[in-house]
Amino acid sequence: MLLGLLASQPLVKTDIDSELSVGSTLSDVRTEMRRVRKAGPAAMAELQQRRLRELEAYAREHSAVYRERPAVTNKKLLMEHFDEWVTDPAVTLAKVSEFVRDPELAGTPFLGTYTVATTSGTTGSPGIFVKDKQDVAVNLARSSAMMAGWLDAGDLAKIVARGGRLAVVAATGGHFMVSAGIGHLRANWLARRMVRLFSVHDPLPELVAALNEFQPAILMGYGSLMASLAAEQEAGRLHISPVLVEPAGEAVPSRERMSAAFQAKVRDTYGCTECPYLTDGCAHGWYHVNTDWAIVEPVDENYEPVPPGVQSHTVLISNLANHVQPILRYDLGDSALFRPDRCECGNPLPALRVRGRAANVLTFADATGNSVTIPPLALTTLVDATPGVRLYQIVQTAPDTVRIRLRGDAVSQVQTAVSRFLAERGLAAVKVVMADEPPERSVGGKVRTVVPL
Repeated sequence: MLLGLLASQPLVKTDIDSELSVGSTLSDVRTEMRRVRKAGPAAMAELQQRRLRELEAYAREHSAVYRERPAVTNKKLLMEHFDEWVTDPAVTLAKVSEFVRDPELAGTPFLGTYTVATTSGTTGSPGIFVKDKQDVAVNLARSSAMMAGWLDAGDLAKIVARGGRLAVVAATGGHFMVSAGIGHLRANWLARRMVRLFSVHDPLPELVAALNEFQPAILMGYGSLMASLAAEQEAGRLHISPVLVEPAGEAVPSRERMSAAFQAKVRDTYGCTECPYLTDGCAHGWYHVNTDWAIVEPVDENYEPVPPGVQSHTVLISNLANHVQPILRYDLGDSALFRPDRCECGNPLPALRVRGRAANVLTFADATGNSVTIPPLALTTLVDATPGVRLYQIVQTAPDTVRIRLRGDAVSQVQTAVSRFLAERGLAAVKVVMADEPPERSVGGKVRTVVPL
């Protein structure tokens, strides 16, 4: 989230946002957001619906997919019709696929204009998402505003005193959202010095040593990995003093334990590559929907709305900022519960909690009997990077066995890569079995990529 404090991104004028003019800066977007939010939830709801109507009209005019008026969309549908989905004919699947093959291009402009982010395929279907400048600017403005709400003057003073350094522990070697965001900062000398990306693929002892050397004031990373680092801090092997810890991408295993281990604030949020600014997280563990730029609809298995207080089957999201690749009534696959009353934090915007984002963490015992946890994204990004893999599912079938169901012609390469990955973490005794059966789909048609014991 510190990325928003370090960047300034010009906007492109769009037909659906008359508040923002040609050449608007990130500062202009922040000013507009403050003005709208000061007007209150009713004004935000009115603005949301106007933006939705105008985006729907724009999408129907410029996207062949939306001319068919689908009631619900999803990643599989849109990726299968990528060239008919995008609204800029210069953006094609062939061009963007060639672009993302080079991880060194992460964060650099695609076609001189767009930001590209890929998903790792944890739901069984990787995606390629193209962001226009407005989408990027809204993300930066919203994330920096959220962080400002998390931190008081005392926190900011501590961050400055500790060097203002931000450590992000995430998947590397691809065009993932974090890599793309950090790539944007290459031209900013201050950001290059203050922000460092650490790889989730590194063995835990190496990661601990690197963090001890860097001494971050803010620590971000996957929820399951943050829990592992908290355990390392408790054991005395990790000794850092962050002011803020932000678990991301996975449910927080234990906010209280993590806060106690680091003596830091722990805050998180709920978003996705398709719409990173979907919600703001609060101190009470609720996610408040940013209704001026996003819509979240809790629905049952028939896509009928469910009321607040009832757990949904899934949620449909709409991103109101991105025009090059419209996201409208998009099935995100997460089960959510909307709060029926107002949150104690005072934020009047709708608040939800999510059940479907619990981390699919694999847990093994090493040769000495110590527990070793493996974040799911550490494995999925490893397999995704193997040429020839079309679809896969990693299943822990016993305390010392992983079974990989694979479609593609890279069986031996995947087996070797996963075995080496586990051995580097003291898990050489774990058997990696390549299955004959294909990946299993759920009732909803999805493939759960990582399945713990």
